[in-house]
Amino acid sequence: MLTRFQQIESVHDLRDYVNTTICTRYQLQKGVFSLTERVLLRGGKPCGIYFCLHGPRATKFTAIWETDHNQVLFYGCHGERFLKTQLLKRPIRESAAA
Repeated sequence: MLTRFQQIESVHDLRDYVNTTICTRYQLQKGVFSLTERVLLRGGKPCGIYFCLHGPRATKFTAIWETDHNQVLFYGCHGERFLKTQLLKRPIRESAAA
């Protein structure tokens, strides 16, 4: 499994990075398939974000931003991990009052 190092400034940039990485890996046209996300909680507190790209023929490709170690783990449609990206600094979260 490959490990990359990446500097990402915001959660918006992280979302774009996840979408681009998955689309490039599986030769999908970016922007055609929907990307959903869900905040992960541990003990009632946010601990990450789960991203899911809904690809062709009901396939799903996922990535998890794990905030404790500030890394993004990418998984294929069969659950195999294909990439780990270590973020150089924490992305700035978008404010709810924006």
